[in-house]
Amino acid sequence: MEPSLETLKQMYRTMWTIRHFEETAGNLYKRGLVKGGIHASIGQEGVAVGVCTALRSDDWITSTHRGHGHHIAKGADLKRLMAEILGKDTGYCRGRGGSMHVAAFDVGSLGASAIVAAGVPMGVGAALSARMQESDRVVVSFFGDGAMGQGTLYESLNLAAVWELPIIFLCENNQFAVSTRIDQSIAIEDRQALAKAYGMASACVDGQDVLAVHAATSEAVELARSEGGPSLVECQTYRYEGHYFGEPQVYRTREEVEEVRRSRDPIIRFGTWLEAEHGIDREALNALEAEASRAVGEAVTFAQQSPEPRPETFGEYVYA
Repeated sequence: MEPSLETLKQMYRTMWTIRHFEETAGNLYKRGLVKGGIHASIGQEGVAVGVCTALRSDDWITSTHRGHGHHIAKGADLKRLMAEILGKDTGYCRGRGGSMHVAAFDVGSLGASAIVAAGVPMGVGAALSARMQESDRVVVSFFGDGAMGQGTLYESLNLAAVWELPIIFLCENNQFAVSTRIDQSIAIEDRQALAKAYGMASACVDGQDVLAVHAATSEAVELARSEGGPSLVECQTYRYEGHYFGEPQVYRTREEVEEVRRSRDPIIRFGTWLEAEHGIDREALNALEAEASRAVGEAVTFAQQSPEPRPETFGEYVYA
């Protein structure tokens, strides 16, 4: 079922929020205001928004090092998220996690990890928890195509299938694991066959089409919530930036990136569809983008004015 018109507008605004947030974070990084790196998902906004719009507020997600969009799409507070990236005490993890290790428990984001595929077994554990609590919560575990080369992914798929857990394994296939194309590192060409091997449902969709992502995720969520077991959903997408801001992208041409920007940008495609199918004019679309931009600007102001963590608290909120 297509989302309501109000939800469609919210999806468009959220996609712009993610893009402006990450572009702004990248600029702050270039100015030396961010401790550590920034791994942006610019170009992949359709995946995060399509997936998270299909979830309830009490559903859970696990994320990756490229997770800003996931947190924002799940409803994270922009001010606390930006403060975390800037290492401030008002951040989600009191400035101790930074860009790659955000956890926003208030909106069901159980955490991101810089370790490839590390969030997948976390998601399986969360799904098992939901089952043991006799809850109808669903878990989405995001991972990139690079995780296809990690054994922990296959162990997680197996356990989820054996226990028929309410989890969606969500592959954001942006074509590159750091600088290596997927066809040079992963032997499995048909990821649907992988799901079939574990007896679980699967789908492969255009990740640049937010509505296609939403439809596939909604179907997987319905299956999981009705005790139908896990699913594997692959979203074929593309990142415009390098593996991190400032990376020398010697593994692809500028022309390749610009061609995707021109022909497959998820926000432009969605805006064009909203105009054609719902009569939302360009002025209204621009207003939604402006709202997103203002919210990001307010988040930056909040973060920059927030205090640094006090040195004497360095051992607090850290667990081992």
